[in-house]
Amino acid sequence: MRDAITSLIGTYDVAGRYFDRNAMDDLKSYFATGTARVQAAAAINSNAAAIVKQSGSQLFDELPELIRPGGNAYTTRRYAACLRDMDYYLRYATYALVAGSMDVLDERVLQGLRETYNSLGVPIGPTIQGIQIMKNIVKGQVASAGVADTTFVDEPFDYMTRELSEEDI
Repeated sequence: MRDAITSLIGTYDVAGRYFDRNAMDDLKSYFATGTARVQAAAAINSNAAAIVKQSGSQLFDELPELIRPGGNAYTTRRYAACLRDMDYYLRYATYALVAGSMDVLDERVLQGLRETYNSLGVPIGPTIQGIQIMKNIVKGQVASAGVADTTFVDEPFDYMTRELSEEDI
């Protein structure tokens, strides 16, 4: 698992190059957003259960067929598994936010996830919709925590969405 700094160093090391202006700008940007990233992580950590619960409620309000008989979140076990997965996405999105790198998502979440969901009959569309709902709720929580520019919060959620999607959304 790598963060933005080790990824940058690795890239330049493999090329046998010193940091250029672009590398220095990337480092400055990462460090300039460091406090906001930590504040975002703190806001998520202190509200994680509520974020997942609210995201699940909104998803099931928008797609009630998921919790009806025959739906993929029908039965207590399946409903709980859906919320567990949402919590999993939230936790790893938080790691990616702090690291400033999506590597952790590739390594720990996305590798083989679409195939696993397809083999289990878990629909990808509602999963993606749930991730996007969660992103919007998290952005609100982070803004409430005093972070003025929350655009960096989009990164891990949009990355998961893109990687799980079979088409551009």
